[in-house]
Amino acid sequence: MNQQNKIKIAVFPVAGMGTRFLPATKASPKEMLPIVDKPLIQYAAEEAVEAGIETLIFITGRNKLNIPNHFDKAYEIESELKKKNKKKELELINILPTNVKCLYIRQNEALGLGHAVLCAKSAVGNNPFAVILADDIILTKKQGCLKQMTNKYDDLQSSIVAIEKVNKNLVQEYGIIGGYKNDKNDWELDKIVEKPKIEEAPSDMGVVGRYILTPSIFDILENTKTGSGGEIQLTDAIATQIIKEKVYAYEFRGKRFDCGNKLGFLKATIEYGLNHKELSEELKSYLKDLDLN
Repeated sequence: MNQQNKIKIAVFPVAGMGTRFLPATKASPKEMLPIVDKPLIQYAAEEAVEAGIETLIFITGRNKLNIPNHFDKAYEIESELKKKNKKKELELINILPTNVKCLYIRQNEALGLGHAVLCAKSAVGNNPFAVILADDIILTKKQGCLKQMTNKYDDLQSSIVAIEKVNKNLVQEYGIIGGYKNDKNDWELDKIVEKPKIEEAPSDMGVVGRYILTPSIFDILENTKTGSGGEIQLTDAIATQIIKEKVYAYEFRGKRFDCGNKLGFLKATIEYGLNHKELSEELKSYLKDLDLN
């Protein structure tokens, strides 16, 4: 495959205020909330790097300086750790490989996910790209969700949205796809609807926070009117893209946690703790001994 058709860019919309986690997010971005020993945004960035991403574009807002600080070099800490010969800790603070670069673009108005993606247009150019929502953390046994999707993109060369089966009573909280599985067992979409009523949902397959998009989405976004919540919805733009070109959905292998709400965040913390090599056995023992009555 031509190297320029590989997915090398990922966009991270991180301008949201995180009001559901107040007061914890009053002075610190929700993306910096830790799951065990890493902030949410680091899990997202590491998933992107595993998938071969070389440019990380963060769409930020006010009070988000902790995010670039996290990915920047910390010379004072490095100097102190070197003096004390703490090699393990030194490895932990050098988060990204040297070939990976970070760009930061300010979203000046809170006009929705579609608008956040549109803010990346000049930086992305005429290239296919990924979008990762750090709120959705996905635990996998082998390949990360985005790596699974980039492998699929290598075959399809079209936009792809990640999906999972959702409770029918919760379809109004998701973008819901309509379509069919073709002879290669790939989901081809004929519609996608943002937060439909239960009786109007085209299926029970909901979109989660992983996308691969072709650059044609930018022109569509520029002409997309505000939709649900008075915002420019990425889902509405993808619905238009479906009319113009093939768009696919990918049912990923893994377990998703919605860390945009407190219960999902707690579930993720427990499960990631159970998968942490230093903590798993002690945590299992603790959980077994809990009196839940």
